Amino acid sequence: MIRLKCLLLLGLCFPLLTLARQAAPIDTTAKKTSFKIAPFIIPAIFLGYGAMGGGHNFVHDLDVTTRNELQEDHPLFSVHADDFMQYAPAAAVYALNLSGVKGKHNLVDATGIYAISFGLMKASTLMVKSATGRLRPDGSTNDSFPSGHTATSFAAAEFLKQEYKDVSPWIGYAGYAVAGTTGIFRLYNNRHWVSDVVAGAGFGIVSTKLSYLVYPALKKLISGNRSANFSLVPTYQDKAPGFSFASRF
Repeated sequence: MIRLKCLLLLGLCFPLLTLARQAAPIDTTAKKTSFKIAPFIIPAIFLGYGAMGGGHNFVHDLDVTTRNELQEDHPLFSVHADDFMQYAPAAAVYALNLSGVKGKHNLVDATGIYAISFGLMKASTLMVKSATGRLRPDGSTNDSFPSGHTATSFAAAEFLKQEYKDVSPWIGYAGYAVAGTTGIFRLYNNRHWVSDVVAGAGFGIVSTKLSYLVYPALKKLISGNRSANFSLVPTYQDKAPGFSFASRF
């Protein structure tokens, strides 16, 4: 089972990393960038640690003992704030932009980047969930590995960090605090093992980091050599808030 998880993780990450390496030299600001391994080391460690959770080793033992202790100390714990918290860091990007605190990208580009990140995260976690079929600690379903809530929250936290790290690093720290709390709630709610949560964090961070490398090439592919102007403004019609999108090529 451990070998299967490792092979699946490598199979998912290798083509994405290859694509990122090809996309790295292209940038919307016409500045050359290069693919760097260092930012991917920590999430790779998270992925590797999580992949070990299915075997009989110290990771599995920690999963079991942590789950038993949490259930013994908090048997009636049931807080579902994690269902909403997983999206909070991404929502903060839009809230800050609309309040006048501009991030690294405009809202259109930021939305494109987050859409790619969410797509990569969702596709990879669902594939691994289906392939591994790990039983949840509460025995409800066989899709425990990795934690989708945690992956979503850490992808959003990394998105918030990347957009506002030049404004204030504390904004990114706040996003990661929310993501970490989301993962902890998944443990207390008896929905995931520790290794599920750690791996979920890895999937989320990697997905967002890759999206920032892939997006410039994808945007150039879609718009070609033409210059494109976009605008996205908030609207309020029929007692419902929304956005108005306009583009000019």
